[in-house]
Amino acid sequence: MSQPSAAPTVERNDAEHRYEILVDGKRAGLTAYLDRGAQRVFYHTEVDDAFAGQGLASRLVQEALTDVRQAGKRIVPVCPYVAKFLEKHEEFADITDPVTPDVLQWLEDELG
Repeated sequence: MSQPSAAPTVERNDAEHRYEILVDGKRAGLTAYLDRGAQRVFYHTEVDDAFAGQGLASRLVQEALTDVRQAGKRIVPVCPYVAKFLEKHEEFADITDPVTPDVLQWLEDELG
């Protein structure tokens, strides 16, 4: 009988500006961000095809946004997945800022 896999864990990787979700120690997905003052601007989320359909993206974003709240920062959901998640999870509405042209220009400049 095979051992059940460990529960997925989410870790913030500040050096890479992303949160990663790990399954059995292997990175299964990530959500990337850049900090703009008190705002954490999320611009990309992905889950490896091998881990699709397991609810990992939702768990990853939930834990990332909870971490943003604990850090006293605000959320800017440039990433379509994060934006859609926030539509369904109003508990983060109080710390969510709109995506503005200023934010988009700043992000484009930062990412090159």
